[in-house]
Amino acid sequence: MKNKLLGSLFLSLAASIWGGMYVVVKVVVDVVPPLELVWLRYVIAVIALAIIALFTKQKWKIAKKDWLIIFLVGLIGNTISIVTQEIGTMLSTAQMGAIITSTTPAFMVLFARWILKEKMTYKKSISMILATIGVAIIVGNGHVDMTQQLGGFSLLIAALTWALMSVLVKKIPSHYSQIVVTTYTACIAVILLMPFVVTRLGEVDVAAIFEPSIAGGLIYLGIISTACGFLLWNKGLQLLNASSGGLFFFFQPIVGTFLGWLLLGEQIGLAFWFGTILIFTGVLLVIKEE
Repeated sequence: MKNKLLGSLFLSLAASIWGGMYVVVKVVVDVVPPLELVWLRYVIAVIALAIIALFTKQKWKIAKKDWLIIFLVGLIGNTISIVTQEIGTMLSTAQMGAIITSTTPAFMVLFARWILKEKMTYKKSISMILATIGVAIIVGNGHVDMTQQLGGFSLLIAALTWALMSVLVKKIPSHYSQIVVTTYTACIAVILLMPFVVTRLGEVDVAAIFEPSIAGGLIYLGIISTACGFLLWNKGLQLLNASSGGLFFFFQPIVGTFLGWLLLGEQIGLAFWFGTILIFTGVLLVIKEE
């Protein structure tokens, strides 16, 4: 039960951090294009993680047989998912970004059954249904412009690839430090994106980057959202099974939609609060499941 509560706490914090990320991305992406933004946030994250690993004296050795799964996590989750997420958020709204990517838990259930052979219990089914209805109610309350369809499609790819990555994380042996694993997967993203951004970095407005709102946004995305968020998510998934853990991703649309309303002036109504209650109910069922 202790592991379940800790896992629930870690996953809730990670999803909440990522909910706030959409509002930050919506501000920063006006100055730093999506690819360059993803690359910069990973560079910042790698530096932060390396410092943490140095002070905590982590062991960096990974067995040869485990490098493939670590590479796939870095490619699918840290690179493809995050890039499509940033592009989708740029083309749509913070609210749409948080909500569409919240379809991730449904994909996680499918991948968990296919890859990990996890069983779907009655309570998990009810939890998923309640949370999905909650998101549907929140989505139904917003107006989606037709010009945002490309952004929505990009966000859907982000959700699909993130779900696959979250299940693949369960295949990484748990005896490895999550700090080390997260650092390696972030490094893979930096290397994979390097050829696409190295010739474009000169086009970024450096003076604008040092504006307090942009610089603060980059620090948030690099240290809080990427380094801390990935650590919390990966550790939480080690403590819960993938299909249950995915349900906590629904905290993302709650936080993302609320902050979009609070900071960006995006509209929400009573449907948002009703949907939020259903999502929390679904999450509580998972936590209480024996």
